[in-house]
Amino acid sequence: MFLAKREHSNKNFIIKGLITAILFSSFIYLNYFGVEIKIIDTIFAISAFYLILTIPKKALFFTGFFIGVFWCYWMAVSLKYYELVYLTPILLIGVGLVYGIIFYLFALYDKALFRALALFGFSFLIPFGFNWIKPELLFINSYIGTSKIDLALILIGLFLIIKLKRLKIIGIVPLIFAISLPKGDFIDNPNLKIAMPQMNIQQNLKWEKDYREILIEKNFELIAKAVEENKDLIVLPETSFATALNLDAQTMERLNSFSYDIDIITGALYLEGEKIYNATYHISNGHVKIAKKVVLVPFGEEIPLPKFFVDLINDVFYGGASDYSKASTPTDFIVKDIKFRNAICYEATTDEIFKDLNDTKYMIATSNNAWFTPSIEPTLQSLLLKYYSKKYRVTIFHVVNGSKNEIFRP
Repeated sequence: MFLAKREHSNKNFIIKGLITAILFSSFIYLNYFGVEIKIIDTIFAISAFYLILTIPKKALFFTGFFIGVFWCYWMAVSLKYYELVYLTPILLIGVGLVYGIIFYLFALYDKALFRALALFGFSFLIPFGFNWIKPELLFINSYIGTSKIDLALILIGLFLIIKLKRLKIIGIVPLIFAISLPKGDFIDNPNLKIAMPQMNIQQNLKWEKDYREILIEKNFELIAKAVEENKDLIVLPETSFATALNLDAQTMERLNSFSYDIDIITGALYLEGEKIYNATYHISNGHVKIAKKVVLVPFGEEIPLPKFFVDLINDVFYGGASDYSKASTPTDFIVKDIKFRNAICYEATTDEIFKDLNDTKYMIATSNNAWFTPSIEPTLQSLLLKYYSKKYRVTIFHVVNGSKNEIFRP
């Protein structure tokens, strides 16, 4: 009898944790399937927060575990390109355990107020340098604002609703102040004709030696077409040239030749001594400016662990390859007197790349999402770019290989 009750209790914990995680993750999957209904996103997000503050302590572990899997399973999609598919279960369980433990700690002192403070604190947490699980992001397509103040108001309101017996209605007041109604669109476009060609090069082809010349010619065909269309600027995605472009004199000569007719911004590698960078090249009127990536992808471009573990992981799983190097500060490009902040993939979804913007109102972000398709990764990245565009009042031109190009406006 005792064992039966215990098993039933454990099932309840798992079910409650799963339901909470589904509500916490629903906005991503609704957006993935093209469903964007503000009232649904609003109700689901507030419900998820309410459950995090009220479900049993043990259920919180399962909430975090399933959230880790629902938000991050796409990481495993790229393993096939390293012939590491066998690590998929380990990766998913590992990610789930990390967030399961974090959410369990929300109830270290099992009171609603502590949970609310812990959830608010979690919005500042960046475990292993990865910041894509953000509580305030749940409201990006809702009637609620996405600032830290809005998040605090939601948590205060829910805490009052939970703790007050006869005066629960008072808890509605902070929720009302967190409402962010749609405003009229003000489209601030730079005075440029920008070509953003859509590319869908499969990742298994991108780095094949025999395919490299074909890819280079495809890039030049797109540049020539943009010149014919009288564009001022063409933007090609991250690593569109799958080579260390600064060492490829012939390709650089062709790019320089085109740059007298059109500004070119393209992704490629940059080799400097023993260091290799994921970089963006801006070629204009025969001049080249290099923007090296500032924020590297955790466990993709760098291992965020002590050097002993970094060397061990690189030796065992990556054939002794070294981490990418990174720049210390972001780079701006100037195209016809208009300034653009450069961002490469993951770093466009970090606060660091938005530092010292000053008068910069535009960002060119390039990505290669072929690593992670098909999955929700492009959807989650898109939601994050929308969030950062609003947060920093910057228009982001996102040019991608493997998923759709988009422009995000504040």
